[in-house]
Amino acid sequence: MTVTPFDAETEFDRQLDRLVQLGYPALAGLPETAFRDLVAPLRARAVEGAAGLPAPTDARVPFLLVITRDLIGVVERLKLTTMAGKRKPGILDRNYAEADLPSFDPIKELEAPTGPAYLLFDVDRGEEFRNLPPITAMEGMTTQGRLPISIDEGLAFITLHPAALASNRCFSLVGSRCGDRRVPALWISQGAPKLGWCWYGNPHTWLGSAAARPERVGLE
Repeated sequence: MTVTPFDAETEFDRQLDRLVQLGYPALAGLPETAFRDLVAPLRARAVEGAAGLPAPTDARVPFLLVITRDLIGVVERLKLTTMAGKRKPGILDRNYAEADLPSFDPIKELEAPTGPAYLLFDVDRGEEFRNLPPITAMEGMTTQGRLPISIDEGLAFITLHPAALASNRCFSLVGSRCGDRRVPALWISQGAPKLGWCWYGNPHTWLGSAAARPERVGLE
C-alpha cells in the first residue's frame, strides 16, 4: 500500500479554509481577504516546523493554527466547535463564573506569543496521562521535553481536528491557569464539546492532559 506523504502546505490551507468556513473573519471584524492575509506569514513557518513529523491522526497532529482570544473570544470560538460528524455546538460549563475565563492565562513556561495567531507543533491529546492528575501529567510531559497546551490551543485542536475529542479520550488544558487549583479541560456533554475545569490533583479515567512541543511560532 502506498502511503501519501504529509503535505504541510496543503494542511495549513485546509486549516485556514476551515476557520474561514466557520465564520472566523466576521467574528474578528475582518473581511475574509484581510483574515487570510493576517495569518499568511505563518504558512512557510508551518512547513518548516512540521518537517519530519507524521501525518495527522485523531490523537496527534503535526501543527495547529491557533487563533487567540486577542482576536476572537473564547466563548465565541467554543460555540463553533462540534463533535466529529455532529452539529451540536460546544458549550461552557456552568461552573465558570462570569469573570473566570479572562483570568485563565497561559502559564509562563509556554512563552505563548502575543498577537492574534501563532503555530503550535506536534500536538497530542495526552492519552498516556489518562487517570493521572494534571500535576503528575505535568511532570511526565516536561520529562519528555514537552509542555501542556492552553485553552486557545485546545480550542484550535478540536476545531481543526474534531475527532481529537472522543469518548474516554478527553483532555485537560494544563497550560492555562488562574492562580488556584483549577485546570481547564475539554470533555463531552450531551453530544457536544464542553469547556469545563477539574482540580489539579484529581485524576479521571476519561481525561488525559494534552501536550505539544515547547516552541510556539508567532507572527513577526
